[in-house]
Amino acid sequence: MPKAYVFTRYGGPETQEFVELDRPVPGPGQVLVAVRAAGVNPVDWKLRTGYRRPGDTGERVFPSVLGNEVAGVVEETGEGVTGFAPGAEVFGTAVAGGYAEYALLTTDFAAAKPATLSFAEAATLPVAAATAYDGVHQLALPAGATLVVTGAGGGVGVAAVQIARALGVRVVGVASEGKKEFLEALGAVHVASGPGWDERARTAAPEGVDGVYDLVGGEVLHQAAALLTDRSKLITAGAPAEEVEALGGARVARVRESAVLEAVADLAVRGALNPHVTRTFPLEQAGEALRTVEDGHARGKVVIEIGAAI
Repeated sequence: MPKAYVFTRYGGPETQEFVELDRPVPGPGQVLVAVRAAGVNPVDWKLRTGYRRPGDTGERVFPSVLGNEVAGVVEETGEGVTGFAPGAEVFGTAVAGGYAEYALLTTDFAAAKPATLSFAEAATLPVAAATAYDGVHQLALPAGATLVVTGAGGGVGVAAVQIARALGVRVVGVASEGKKEFLEALGAVHVASGPGWDERARTAAPEGVDGVYDLVGGEVLHQAAALLTDRSKLITAGAPAEEVEALGGARVARVRESAVLEAVADLAVRGALNPHVTRTFPLEQAGEALRTVEDGHARGKVVIEIGAAI
């Protein structure tokens, strides 16, 4: 039976384990994918702790497969599926977890993998890069404007920096001192995180800050809001909606459509977006991969490689 890495209840890493599950059967509008790579994101461990995304309904069924974004090869298609055939290389957001040998995708939020992208690179796009893309376009800053990105060294932050830079936006990236050279290589002005980061950001943007893309939440979000005169240009993927709305901002509005996946894939193919896969792990080390992200020390993207060589 196919293997998957799951959590068996809400809690910490002690709830994670490998299990064998029946091979999923695609329903209407779905495709079954033999997973070749799965991206690892902070939301993966947050969901394990009991976090609920905005709009989530219903109760989770355990064991629950970890992971959200995958790339792989179509094995089977469900009723009414067109444009995806067995053997096609695709990427998208998994219906019910991605740290597994097989996963289901819905065709309205899946796309063909460009031949020039590896499975590992494509697996970084559905959550991290697409969230970055949605947020940058939600802000709609003009070329020459200044954008502050908090948590700029992680998967979403790295993508947001690059997407904004491709649009001609000046980016101030807030991240640890160890990520300074990395962010500067992406074209961002680095500001060290930690106490006083907001004053350092003001110094780095003497003409003012036009937008903030927050990926941290908490006190950092509140400090970031104070950088703006127009709070409508404050968005977050790191805090609950009610918290950011109280500050005059908004959550990132996700556009879960294939067109977004195609857009970020095009940026990657053109070289405007480098997924920056910095570490890969085999499925057998999925727990270590997730721990690397949960510890907060990952730079760029962590990917789990599964199945055939990629």
